[in-house]
Amino acid sequence: MRKLLPVASCLIFGACWGAPSNTTNWVDTLDTHTFALPGQVRSKHLDLNLNLDFDQKVATGSVTHHLVRTDRSAPFIVDTSELSILAVTDQNGQDLIWDLAPDAGEWRGRPLTIELGENTDKVKIQYQTSPHAEAMQWLSPEQTNGKKKPFLFTQGQAILTRSWIPLQDSPAVRVTWNARVTAPAGMTTVMSADYRKRKMSHTMFQMTRPVPSYLIALACGELTSRPISGRCAVWAEPGIVDKAATELDDLERMVLACEDLFGPYRWGRYDVLFLPPSFPFGGMENPCMTFATPTILAGDKSLVSLIAHELAHSWSGNLVTNATWRDFWLNEGFTVYLEQRIMEHVYGKDRALMEIALGMQGLQKELTELPEADQVLHIDLTDRNPDDGMTAIAYDKGAAFLRRLEQVYGRKRMDKFLREWFNEHAFQSLTTSTFLDFLDKRLIASDSELAKQIDVKDWVTGFGLPSDAPIPDSERFAAVDAAVAAFLGGTTAAELGTDDWVTQQWLRFLSGVKKPSQEQMAALDKAFGLTRSGNSEVLSAWLAIATRNNYAAANARLDLFLMTVGRRKFLVPLYQALLEADNGKIRANAIYKRARMRYHAVSQRTLDAMLGHKPGE
Repeated sequence: MRKLLPVASCLIFGACWGAPSNTTNWVDTLDTHTFALPGQVRSKHLDLNLNLDFDQKVATGSVTHHLVRTDRSAPFIVDTSELSILAVTDQNGQDLIWDLAPDAGEWRGRPLTIELGENTDKVKIQYQTSPHAEAMQWLSPEQTNGKKKPFLFTQGQAILTRSWIPLQDSPAVRVTWNARVTAPAGMTTVMSADYRKRKMSHTMFQMTRPVPSYLIALACGELTSRPISGRCAVWAEPGIVDKAATELDDLERMVLACEDLFGPYRWGRYDVLFLPPSFPFGGMENPCMTFATPTILAGDKSLVSLIAHELAHSWSGNLVTNATWRDFWLNEGFTVYLEQRIMEHVYGKDRALMEIALGMQGLQKELTELPEADQVLHIDLTDRNPDDGMTAIAYDKGAAFLRRLEQVYGRKRMDKFLREWFNEHAFQSLTTSTFLDFLDKRLIASDSELAKQIDVKDWVTGFGLPSDAPIPDSERFAAVDAAVAAFLGGTTAAELGTDDWVTQQWLRFLSGVKKPSQEQMAALDKAFGLTRSGNSEVLSAWLAIATRNNYAAANARLDLFLMTVGRRKFLVPLYQALLEADNGKIRANAIYKRARMRYHAVSQRTLDAMLGHKPGE
C-alpha cells in the first residue's frame, strides 16, 4: 500500500465521531481501492474526447484533468486498468514524465504516475482502451433487441471506470466533466450528463454537478426516446421503447413523491435508458439517466420498485455519496429505505410492506451464508474487491436500521433528519463516522430517553440482525402463506384463488414451495404457465425450484434464460440451483461455456468463482 497523508486513526465510535462533515480536507477518508493520492493532487474537472470503434471494440482519445495541487512537489497519480497510454502533456502541449507501473495482475489495475512542472495545472492523457475493458461491454447486433446494429454500454461501479478513463477512481473524488464522443453514423450516443447536444459527426455532453467517477457512464446503439413529462423520458431500442414508456408512465409521479419527501431534485432531467438484457444489474443510478435492465418490463408495473430505487439514488448515493466502499451502506441502505417510502407514497402501504417483507426474507437467508465479518454495515474491505461488500447487508440491513430509527423517533422527525442530511451534505462524499456524528447531534442527543431504545453501535458494527429489527407483516402475505400450506396439504393448484395476485405474492408463494413433487410441479405449471412466464422475477424463482427438483419440462426455458439474460441477481441463484441438481455441475459448465461471452465482466467475475472457471479456458 502506498504511503498516504496522515489519516485520523480512530475506532468508528471513538474520536471520529467529531470528524468534519465533508471530505474536502481528506482527514477522515482512507480509500484502499485507489492508487490516487487526492490529498496531494486532486482532479476537479475532466475534458473527455473519445472515438468509438465498434469493429476493434476500443475507444481512443484523451482526457484532460484540471488539477487542485495541495502539495506542489507531489506527482499526479491516476488509476488505470488495461489502458494503453499514448502520451501525457501539460496545458501547453509539453510532454510530461510519466510511469505506468508494471502489470501485477491485481484487481486494482495499475497506477499511472505523472511528474508535474511547477506551473502545471492541467494534464492531458492520450490513451486507448482494451477490447477486454471490464467496464465496457461491446455487443454484437445479435445480442440486441433490433438485431441490426451493435451496442456499447459502460458500467463503472465499483472501480471499473479506470478501465475506460484514466482517472482518480475513488468515490471520494468528485469531478465535473465535459465529453465529446464520436460514434459510427446511424448510432445514438447518450451519457449520464445534464447537457447533451448532437452534432453531425459527434455528440457533446456536460455534467455541471460534481460526481464520483463510478457515475460517469456512456451508451451507444440504435436508440430512441419517448417523453414522460417535461423533465422525464424513456430511452430504449425502437422495438421496446413504447412498452418501456407505458411501464414507466408513473415516472414523474415518482420524482414528485421524492421531492415531497426528501427535498428538491437537483439534477435537471431524469431519464431512464433500457439496455440489452446482458446488463449485469437491475439498474444503475447514473445521474440524469438511470441505466436499467429490460427484465423489469413485466407489463403490469409490478417491478417498477427498481426504478424507484434508482431514482432515490439521486438523493442518497449521487447527491450524498459513500466516501469509500466500506461505507457503501450509506448509499444503498438509505436508498432502499427511500425506495420503500416512494412505493408507499405512489402505490400504497400494502405494496410497500410486501416489498419490505421480501427484502427482509432475502436478508435473513443471506445472513446464514455470510461470514460474521461480512454481516456488519461498516464492513472491512481491506485487500478485497469492493464487490464483496455488495450484499443484502448494505441494502436491507441498512434500510432496516433507518426504519428502526423512524420507529423510535417517529416519521416526522426522521423525514426532517433526512432532509437536513441531504441539504447540508449535498454534492459531498462522506464516511460512516461523519454520518454517525450527524446522527448523534441531530437525533440521538436530542432525546436521551428515546436513545435508550436503539443500540446504534450494534446496528453498525454488530454481526447479524439486531433483535429490534422491524420486520413488517402483510395481510396479503398471510393469505399467500395459507395458500402454500393448502397446496402442500393437497389442495389443487386451480383451487388456490390466485386471480388477483401480484408479483410479490407469487414470489412469496414460490419461496414457500421449496421441495414439491414432480406431480405438484406439473400441476403448478399447467395451472399458471410458470415456465412460460414473461415476468422475469417470477420466472427466475420458478426455474430455480424446477432445476433443484429436476423438473425436466423447464430445462429448455432455463437454457434460453441463461443464454439471453445477464443480470447477476438471476444468474447466481440459477447456476447455484444447477450445481445442486443431479448431474448439474456438468450442465452448468456446459451452459456457462456458451453463455459467458454474453455476460458483463461483473457477472463473469462472480460466476467464474462459483463454477471454478478460469478465464481463457
